Amino acid sequence: MKKMALLFTSFILTLVSHASIATEDNAVYPAAIFNFVEKGRNLNDIGEKISNVIFASLVVDPNITLVDREELDKLVDEATLNLSGMVNSQQANQIGQLTGAKIIVTGTVFEIGDNLMIVSKIIGTETSRVLGASVKGKVDDSLITLAESLSVQIASTIKSNAGILVAKPTSRSDDLARLKKQVNTTNLPSLAINIKEHHINKASIDPAAEIEMMFYSSKVGFDVFEKNSLEAKKSDILIVGEGFTEVATRKGNIVGVKARLEVKAIDRKTNKILFVDRQTELEVDLSEMIASKKALATASAKIAMRMLPKLSGL
Repeated sequence: MKKMALLFTSFILTLVSHASIATEDNAVYPAAIFNFVEKGRNLNDIGEKISNVIFASLVVDPNITLVDREELDKLVDEATLNLSGMVNSQQANQIGQLTGAKIIVTGTVFEIGDNLMIVSKIIGTETSRVLGASVKGKVDDSLITLAESLSVQIASTIKSNAGILVAKPTSRSDDLARLKKQVNTTNLPSLAINIKEHHINKASIDPAAEIEMMFYSSKVGFDVFEKNSLEAKKSDILIVGEGFTEVATRKGNIVGVKARLEVKAIDRKTNKILFVDRQTELEVDLSEMIASKKALATASAKIAMRMLPKLSGL
């Protein structure tokens, strides 16, 4: 009997071990690549070329999903991001919030005599941890070869240091405990919440973002009314929003879905906009719809963590 118990325990541990390995193998790291800064007299446009080669090299890696370059350019053009030179740790958090990137890749290329050196910074948008990678060669060496060599180092650094660069997921209970400390529960306003969702090429089943917002709001003490009820029309604050999801990456049976959620809080009496925020997230799962719901729920929870303390202080 004892031998059977030991065999059973060994079997369970083996399953857990394999599950852990599968999870690591299937991990997907959303990353954004910015143009490298040039420091040299004869390096015009080389920074952009380096980032383009790195993008082309990493885009085929199944463990890395890249933010579209046009999306980054649009944020900069709209002045949503104020980037002058290399991205720093403070800006990295904002980039992560707006694009869903967990990792930022940027860097510098410079001349030292006849030598060319390319140094990359790999920044965790959630942890602000910074790692590096570099290559060096002659100024007349193939730029593509140097950039591809750097890409290999970048991919290896991301995968081997994911635990440092990417924040570990927090539990709902931990988030609620932290949120309760930030919310002033004296005379909390009542809320009505109406967040629409759109899943590209899929029908919407249930409002994941709306439910998550209702969960956090009610748990910290807000009165939350059903959006179609008479009481909702008399609520102090209306929270409205819209979210959409689309497939970002596939690896075997694993699908990665990207969600973007935009939310604003409006004072019912004055129609004054009290709070505006947005969040982009990427989640993976065997099911496209479950990954979509997870991504929207995560985005909603992060907005709730930032918004509810501010609404409680009104």
